Amino acid sequence: MRILKQATLVLAFAGSFSVAGAQDKYEWKGASSGGYTYKYVTNDPMKARFYTLKNGLTVILSVNKKDPRIQTLIGTRAGSNNDPKDHTGLAHYLEHLLFKGTQVYGTLDWSKEKPYLDQIENLYDKYNKTTGSDARKAVYHQIDSISGIAAKYAIANEYDKLMTAMGAQGTNAHTWTEETIYEEDIPSNAVDKYLSVQAERFRDPVFRLFHTELEAVYEEKNRGLDNDGRKMYETMLSTLFPTNNYGQQSTIGTVDHLKNPNLKAIRQFYNEYYVPNNMAIVMAGDFDPDYVIKAIDQRFSYMQPKPVKEYKPAPEKPISAPIVKTVMGPDAENVMIAFRMPGGLDTKSNLLLGVMSAILQNGKAGLFDLNLNKKQEVLAAGADLLQWKDYSILMLNGKAKPGQSLEDVKALLLGQIDILKKGQFDESLVKAIVNNAKLGELQGLENNSNRANSIMDGFIKSRGKNWASDVAYVTDMNTVTKQQIIDYANKYLGNNYVLLYKRKGEDKNIEKVEKPSITPVEVNREAQSPFLEKVAAMPATPVQPQWLDYQKDIQKGKVGNADVLYVQNKDNGLFRLYYRFDIGTLNDKKLMLAASYLQFLSTDKYSADQISKEFYNIACNFNVQAGSENTTVTISGLQENFDKAVALFEHIIANCQPNDAALAALKSRLNKVRTDSKLNKGNIQKGLSNYAMYGAKNPFNYTLPQAELDGLTSKELTDMLHNLMNYKHTVIYWGPQTLAAATADITRLHKVPATFAQAPAATKFAKQATGNAQVLFADYDMVQSEVNWVRNNGEYDPANTGIINLFNNYFGGGMGSIVFQTIRESKALAYSTYAFYAAPDRKNEKYSTVAYVGCQADKMNEAIAGMNELLNVIPRSEKGLTTAKLSMKQDIETERITNDGIIFSYLAAQKLGLDYDIRKQVYESIDKMNFDDVKKFHDNNLANKPYIYCIVASEKKVNLEDLKKLGEVKVVSLEEIFGY
Repeated sequence: MRILKQATLVLAFAGSFSVAGAQDKYEWKGASSGGYTYKYVTNDPMKARFYTLKNGLTVILSVNKKDPRIQTLIGTRAGSNNDPKDHTGLAHYLEHLLFKGTQVYGTLDWSKEKPYLDQIENLYDKYNKTTGSDARKAVYHQIDSISGIAAKYAIANEYDKLMTAMGAQGTNAHTWTEETIYEEDIPSNAVDKYLSVQAERFRDPVFRLFHTELEAVYEEKNRGLDNDGRKMYETMLSTLFPTNNYGQQSTIGTVDHLKNPNLKAIRQFYNEYYVPNNMAIVMAGDFDPDYVIKAIDQRFSYMQPKPVKEYKPAPEKPISAPIVKTVMGPDAENVMIAFRMPGGLDTKSNLLLGVMSAILQNGKAGLFDLNLNKKQEVLAAGADLLQWKDYSILMLNGKAKPGQSLEDVKALLLGQIDILKKGQFDESLVKAIVNNAKLGELQGLENNSNRANSIMDGFIKSRGKNWASDVAYVTDMNTVTKQQIIDYANKYLGNNYVLLYKRKGEDKNIEKVEKPSITPVEVNREAQSPFLEKVAAMPATPVQPQWLDYQKDIQKGKVGNADVLYVQNKDNGLFRLYYRFDIGTLNDKKLMLAASYLQFLSTDKYSADQISKEFYNIACNFNVQAGSENTTVTISGLQENFDKAVALFEHIIANCQPNDAALAALKSRLNKVRTDSKLNKGNIQKGLSNYAMYGAKNPFNYTLPQAELDGLTSKELTDMLHNLMNYKHTVIYWGPQTLAAATADITRLHKVPATFAQAPAATKFAKQATGNAQVLFADYDMVQSEVNWVRNNGEYDPANTGIINLFNNYFGGGMGSIVFQTIRESKALAYSTYAFYAAPDRKNEKYSTVAYVGCQADKMNEAIAGMNELLNVIPRSEKGLTTAKLSMKQDIETERITNDGIIFSYLAAQKLGLDYDIRKQVYESIDKMNFDDVKKFHDNNLANKPYIYCIVASEKKVNLEDLKKLGEVKVVSLEEIFGY
């Protein structure tokens, strides 16, 4: 079947096509249980039940008893495509507002709050129609004043408090072109609480605290304007779809529309699209479906169906010649080619499109993999799919290596399309794609989120009507022939594409959303509605925590001189085998390059291309990852191919041959990657933070000097690879074999030396004591400013783990935390903000305090002052602390560390000097801690301490004199940050 693994844009293997043979195996059937009828598809591995309640609400349930948790999604088939033409971004606004509460929660006194909210709604209507800067400022001043009064009756983030107290994780929502989806991951014993809250949430939402939330959306928009990838994406859509709202209405909205919000229009949108016959509740996890469907019916039966006007756009006119666009910005250059393809409702097309996309790129043996990436013809190349109802998009992307133009990359990308259209690929590749899809299906079924998102995607696209085809998808892939792919490629892939160049330079078209004048509002931290108390009092069957006993849960053995750590997979036929070496890049900087080099090497028996094909044909993977302290070889796949996979890897590592041309190309590409890294603000921020923690010489810039890189030889690197197995390592196995059988197989396949070689001494980096306050500043052309606070503290002590976890939960860890409520909800200073006390991963190392605010540059001084106030004085909220403690308990009670995660938990504990599961100690400490403990921790470790401010912003938008008030300012060059 089709399993959707979460990604930013790509919905892999979307769509499906059933043939007659498959229909005999995957058929819709009806059944009844617990007084409710439902439909299901035979042989569906998710065993999804499709219910339609009397009011038209769709409920889809998939039981998975692996963990005592449930992934829940509530979705409506409406997104930015449905926005009014004169109010783009409206669906996204509404998504934000559905976290603000109703008449019964989120309010201290609805009868007193409502008149002010009515005034605010009317004032926004007036503001929307007012022209002239001064006149608009006057109206907004009224909005700001009345919003401050209304906020006195609001309870900010009470929704988050409700969910946190019941143990929910991943509280979130997203809006996209055709959907708005609300997400929660809840404990299995919180079903009644969850449904009670959600039923009330969608009953009659109140749009309170709107002007501060509006500012958060402004920040989100401005962050997008600083994101070159986002600008490429939106330019691609607007060019590819000159008619369809996919390209004509961005999800977040235009700057002009964002400046002119209309609460009445938002309410109208809600009334039109948030109706039961347009919505679905999806749940995947540990629950009784008979109980759950009855509980949903009881709570959501109040919803009344209405006719929903579907968005039905006119078909796009064919593209007759390439359309070329250029996007400017500070980040690295790249090229994208986008083809408009048939949409998600065309199941036959999507089956062929999915297979064709995998032929182009599958990570190992696709045309892009072998002809472009393996041969290092470009810096990087990829092929992605984006699939919606009306149309799909095939996106080809690439980056130029040194001495290469973006036009050269474009030609190479299109060259692979020509190869595809001519059928110059092996027909056996289609069979291998099917085998790997089966592997992906097995892996995806383990995860409740994958299940729920796959089901919801089917509802959004077809109301779930194509689920039989979705389930049959992998089986139907077997029916696809090479000629069908050739014909399909020739039909759809011609000169009918959009070509986008992302070039480095100033974007002179950026129009940021200006900061309105906002007075901080009350958040009423200690307030609770009667509804919250009612939900908290609902009975819930306790879930008992399960602790790991490393001595019992992990079996140990030997393979020659190497220790074996073993956990059996009793669920399916998957295996994962690791060789974990006690040597990393801190021992030898060249290890990372050697690990990358391996993928381009041949042996005396196989070419580099053949190696990739061999692994892909048996649906197995291998990877060599050089970390700072350990180098890890991972071999994974289906147990039936264990011997083939391990033997093949052992042959490769022992017999890989030097290739001077491959090394020269790798060095050239690495130099380009280094150059491009200096253009990425995220990398710059990470480097600054490392500079603050460790000093000028730090793990981030511990890289090969240019001269040393240039002098490396092929023989030197292949010798490192040949000798890797001689270093001390631990063998880790998770799979269906018994310990005896697994160790016997590994002993036969993996040769371990009688005596391990001595690893070079590791370079040590110690966190520096934080002295006087200091500002580290890096210039970057952007609308926003990014600010990190860094302070190093005392050495690791396991006795502090409980109080640190509670402090982080209470102070800066989520939407209900003190930091988020103050910086975003009350003061509207940032879209994203957090603060936490970070624990090291090794004993004898220091903790660090880390805080963050991402905001408009003109709000940076206010944001810094706001965070500093919180770092110095922690607000007291007994109810907030109670919620934080409840959340900690629920998280631990429902957490299940399974599979090879047990072994890696053990290894992480070992690094900290522990031989036990520390969660038990933390759990037992929760009820003993109070606010005085949290305040004492805050006062001792955060309050009135000097910090290092790491700031990435445009020097044109930031006054360095203001920064000097914080501490000594050091403008850090990119060479200092990156070490080259």
